[in-house]
Amino acid sequence: MGSTIFLLFLLSLAFPHFIFYQPYTFVTADDNLIQKTCKSTKYYDLCLSCLKSNPNSPNADTKGLAVIMVGIGMANATASSSYLSFQLLGTANDTNMKKVLKECADKYTYAGDALKASVQDLVAESYDYAYMHITAAADYPNACHNAFNRYPGLAYPLELARSEDGYEFDLQTETLPDSA
Repeated sequence: MGSTIFLLFLLSLAFPHFIFYQPYTFVTADDNLIQKTCKSTKYYDLCLSCLKSNPNSPNADTKGLAVIMVGIGMANATASSSYLSFQLLGTANDTNMKKVLKECADKYTYAGDALKASVQDLVAESYDYAYMHITAAADYPNACHNAFNRYPGLAYPLELARSEDGYEFDLQTETLPDSA
Protein backbone atom coordinates (compact mmCIF):
# COMPACT_ATOMS: atom_id res chain seq x y z
CA MET A 1 0.00 0.00 0.00
CA GLY A 2 2.72 2.45 0.99
CA SER A 3 4.72 1.87 -2.14
CA THR A 4 1.62 2.37 -4.27
CA ILE A 5 0.99 5.78 -2.73
CA PHE A 6 4.65 6.64 -3.18
CA LEU A 7 4.52 5.59 -6.83
CA LEU A 8 1.47 7.76 -7.47
CA PHE A 9 3.21 10.72 -5.89
CA LEU A 10 6.40 10.18 -7.89
CA LEU A 11 4.49 9.72 -11.10
CA SER A 12 2.44 12.85 -10.50
CA LEU A 13 5.68 14.80 -10.36
CA ALA A 14 7.19 12.90 -13.21
CA PHE A 15 4.28 13.28 -15.58
CA PRO A 16 2.19 16.25 -14.42
CA HIS A 17 1.07 16.85 -18.00
CA PHE A 18 -1.17 13.79 -17.60
CA ILE A 19 -2.84 15.52 -14.67
CA PHE A 20 -2.96 19.09 -15.95
CA TYR A 21 -2.79 18.37 -19.70
CA GLN A 22 -0.14 21.07 -20.13
CA PRO A 23 3.31 20.48 -21.55
CA TYR A 24 6.28 21.44 -19.43
CA THR A 25 8.68 24.07 -20.53
CA PHE A 26 12.25 23.92 -19.35
CA VAL A 27 12.92 26.79 -16.99
CA THR A 28 14.97 27.06 -13.85
CA ALA A 29 13.30 25.96 -10.65
CA ASP A 30 12.58 29.18 -8.88
CA ASP A 31 10.15 29.10 -5.99
CA ASN A 32 7.19 29.23 -8.37
CA LEU A 33 8.29 26.16 -10.34
CA ILE A 34 9.10 24.22 -7.19
CA GLN A 35 5.72 25.12 -5.68
CA LYS A 36 3.88 24.30 -8.90
CA THR A 37 5.69 20.99 -9.09
CA CYS A 38 4.95 20.10 -5.48
CA LYS A 39 1.30 21.12 -5.79
CA SER A 40 0.87 18.34 -8.33
CA THR A 41 1.88 15.80 -5.68
CA LYS A 42 0.12 14.17 -2.79
CA TYR A 43 2.78 15.30 -0.29
CA TYR A 44 3.11 19.01 -1.00
CA ASP A 45 4.87 20.02 2.23
CA LEU A 46 7.34 17.15 2.15
CA CYS A 47 8.07 17.70 -1.54
CA LEU A 48 8.64 21.40 -0.94
CA SER A 49 10.89 20.69 2.01
CA CYS A 50 13.00 18.18 0.06
CA LEU A 51 13.41 20.34 -3.01
CA LYS A 52 14.07 23.56 -1.12
CA SER A 53 16.63 21.85 1.11
CA ASN A 54 18.66 20.75 -1.90
CA PRO A 55 21.13 23.46 -2.98
CA ASN A 56 20.77 22.42 -6.65
CA SER A 57 17.01 22.98 -6.80
CA PRO A 58 16.97 26.75 -7.47
CA ASN A 59 19.02 26.28 -10.65
CA ALA A 60 17.28 23.10 -11.82
CA ASP A 61 14.77 22.72 -14.60
CA THR A 62 12.01 20.12 -14.34
CA LYS A 63 14.42 17.38 -15.38
CA GLY A 64 16.84 18.53 -12.68
CA LEU A 65 14.07 18.41 -10.08
CA ALA A 66 13.29 14.86 -11.20
CA VAL A 67 16.93 13.86 -10.81
CA ILE A 68 17.00 15.37 -7.31
CA MET A 69 13.95 13.38 -6.24
CA VAL A 70 15.31 10.18 -7.79
CA GLY A 71 18.52 10.78 -5.83
CA ILE A 72 16.52 10.92 -2.62
CA GLY A 73 14.76 7.69 -3.58
CA MET A 74 18.12 6.04 -4.30
CA ALA A 75 19.41 7.08 -0.88
CA ASN A 76 16.33 5.61 0.79
CA ALA A 77 16.62 2.35 -1.17
CA THR A 78 20.30 2.04 -0.25
CA ALA A 79 19.58 2.77 3.41
CA SER A 80 16.80 0.16 3.47
CA SER A 81 19.03 -2.47 1.85
CA SER A 82 21.81 -1.72 4.34
CA TYR A 83 19.38 -1.89 7.26
CA LEU A 84 18.10 -5.28 6.11
CA SER A 85 21.62 -6.61 5.59
CA PHE A 86 22.50 -5.50 9.11
CA GLN A 87 19.39 -7.19 10.50
CA LEU A 88 20.42 -10.34 8.67
CA LEU A 89 23.54 -10.53 10.82
CA GLY A 90 21.45 -10.59 13.98
CA THR A 91 19.15 -13.49 13.05
CA ALA A 92 21.14 -16.37 14.46
CA ASN A 93 19.03 -19.50 13.99
CA ASP A 94 15.88 -18.33 12.21
CA THR A 95 16.37 -19.61 8.67
CA ASN A 96 13.03 -18.22 7.43
CA MET A 97 13.85 -14.76 8.73
CA LYS A 98 17.31 -14.92 7.16
CA LYS A 99 15.80 -15.95 3.83
CA VAL A 100 13.24 -13.13 3.87
CA LEU A 101 15.71 -10.47 5.03
CA LYS A 102 18.14 -11.48 2.28
CA GLU A 103 15.38 -11.38 -0.31
CA CYS A 104 14.23 -7.95 0.88
CA ALA A 105 17.77 -6.56 0.95
CA ASP A 106 18.16 -7.73 -2.64
CA LYS A 107 14.84 -6.14 -3.65
CA TYR A 108 15.90 -2.77 -2.27
CA THR A 109 19.22 -3.10 -4.08
CA TYR A 110 17.27 -3.72 -7.29
CA ALA A 111 15.13 -0.67 -6.55
CA GLY A 112 18.25 1.46 -6.22
CA ASP A 113 19.57 0.03 -9.50
CA ALA A 114 16.28 0.83 -11.24
CA LEU A 115 16.42 4.39 -9.95
CA LYS A 116 20.02 4.75 -11.16
CA ALA A 117 18.84 3.60 -14.57
CA SER A 118 16.04 6.18 -14.47
CA VAL A 119 18.60 8.96 -13.98
CA GLN A 120 20.41 7.77 -17.10
CA ASP A 121 17.08 7.74 -18.90
CA LEU A 122 16.33 11.28 -17.76
CA VAL A 123 19.69 12.52 -18.98
CA ALA A 124 19.06 10.83 -22.33
CA GLU A 125 15.52 12.30 -22.35
CA SER A 126 14.07 8.79 -22.60
CA TYR A 127 11.17 9.63 -20.35
CA ASP A 128 9.18 6.50 -21.14
CA TYR A 129 12.09 4.37 -19.91
CA ALA A 130 12.54 6.60 -16.87
CA TYR A 131 8.87 6.04 -16.06
CA MET A 132 9.32 2.28 -16.47
CA HIS A 133 12.34 2.20 -14.13
CA ILE A 134 10.63 4.38 -11.52
CA THR A 135 7.56 2.14 -11.64
CA ALA A 136 9.75 -0.93 -11.17
CA ALA A 137 11.58 0.69 -8.26
CA ALA A 138 8.30 1.48 -6.57
CA ASP A 139 7.18 -2.15 -6.82
CA TYR A 140 10.18 -3.74 -5.09
CA PRO A 141 8.96 -2.87 -1.57
CA ASN A 142 5.74 -4.75 -2.41
CA ALA A 143 7.82 -7.82 -3.20
CA CYS A 144 9.48 -7.47 0.19
CA HIS A 145 6.08 -7.29 1.92
CA ASN A 146 4.99 -10.37 -0.02
CA ALA A 147 8.08 -12.24 1.15
CA PHE A 148 7.15 -11.55 4.79
CA ASN A 149 3.53 -12.52 4.10
CA ARG A 150 4.67 -15.97 2.94
CA TYR A 151 5.76 -16.68 6.53
CA PRO A 152 2.87 -15.76 8.88
CA GLY A 153 5.03 -15.92 12.00
CA LEU A 154 7.43 -13.23 10.78
CA ALA A 155 6.81 -9.63 11.74
CA TYR A 156 7.54 -6.92 9.21
CA PRO A 157 10.27 -4.69 10.66
CA LEU A 158 8.81 -1.43 11.99
CA GLU A 159 11.91 0.52 10.99
CA LEU A 160 11.54 -0.72 7.43
CA ALA A 161 7.89 0.32 7.34
CA ARG A 162 8.89 3.82 8.45
CA SER A 163 11.60 3.94 5.82
CA GLU A 164 9.15 2.88 3.12
CA ASP A 165 6.95 5.86 3.86
CA GLY A 166 9.87 8.09 2.88
CA TYR A 167 10.77 5.90 -0.09
CA GLU A 168 7.20 6.00 -1.26
CA PHE A 169 7.17 9.77 -1.03
CA ASP A 170 10.35 10.04 -3.07
CA LEU A 171 9.03 7.93 -5.91
CA GLN A 172 5.69 9.69 -5.97
CA THR A 173 7.24 13.12 -6.08
CA GLU A 174 9.23 12.41 -9.18
CA THR A 175 8.88 15.16 -11.78
CA LEU A 176 9.68 14.11 -15.30
CA PRO A 177 9.56 16.65 -18.08
CA ASP A 178 7.16 16.30 -20.94
CA SER A 179 8.64 14.45 -23.86
CA ALA A 180 6.44 16.27 -26.36
